[in-house]
Amino acid sequence: MTSSDETALPDGAVDGLYRRVGAVLRGDHQGAGLRIGVACGLFNGGITWRLLDGTLGGLADCGVDRVDVKVAWAPGAFELPLVARALTTGGAVDAVICLGAVIRGDTGHYDFVAGQCAAGLQRVQLDTGLPVVFGVLTTDTVDQALDRSRPDDTNKGRESAMTAVEMVRLLRSAMI
Repeated sequence: MTSSDETALPDGAVDGLYRRVGAVLRGDHQGAGLRIGVACGLFNGGITWRLLDGTLGGLADCGVDRVDVKVAWAPGAFELPLVARALTTGGAVDAVICLGAVIRGDTGHYDFVAGQCAAGLQRVQLDTGLPVVFGVLTTDTVDQALDRSRPDDTNKGRESAMTAVEMVRLLRSAMI
């Protein structure tokens, strides 16, 4: 784990900014009325399935109606940027969550797939102006991937759902 008490934002820090700046923009987790696309990789699909379960639970907890969620399956993580781009076309979704697992093996394949997937998703996000959340696990071992996709509040799919809703709400508040 890379986060620790030393790297966490102190409690009340953002609230304290209101006394120091003219505006503080934040998103929230109010997802009612939002339309969310989820792009999933079939490769390492058992991990992706666990992430998707966490994502759907997180979206439901935010109030996103299940009929406003669209799930698309790509062969693997390398193809996720193109699927994300397709989901963003035409205004059908407010955000896209991309899920998958790239697990290091004995070859350099991992570096190319993980890096290009991340770069492609970033490009889609910047080109479209819509949140494209990187919920693709990049781990050294299967055990690490299983740990990050547990059926609890630490599930990275769940975290991705919260991030997607928060980003849509943040960007909407920034446009006023």
